[in-house]
Amino acid sequence: MNVFARILRGEIPNKTVVDSAHTLAFHDIAPSAPVHVLVIPKGAYVDFADFAANASAEEILDFHRTAAKVCEITGVKPGEGFRAITNSGAHGVQEVPHYHLHILGGRVMGRMVARTD
Repeated sequence: MNVFARILRGEIPNKTVVDSAHTLAFHDIAPSAPVHVLVIPKGAYVDFADFAANASAEEILDFHRTAAKVCEITGVKPGEGFRAITNSGAHGVQEVPHYHLHILGGRVMGRMVARTD
């Protein structure tokens, strides 16, 4: 069982930012930026493609509105900038096989991916 499923079942504590009907957002235990929040659906979706293809309209709306609320609560601002990242599979270096969105902010994030040209 993956760590996010254990968090959702209450087996592992978390520092919750938002808990909604279909989504849980919580602070990352090993933050990569001053603001580093994970937003996860409560349904068992493996990655973005699985969630986008199979989640209900209510789940999708709730997920995105919760992510927006996280930005508001944590103070990351579009003018200053923040990054929203999701990883998928081995090439995307996905560590937990449960769809999740990282919201990172509070500093300059640097290049997203190194250029190969």
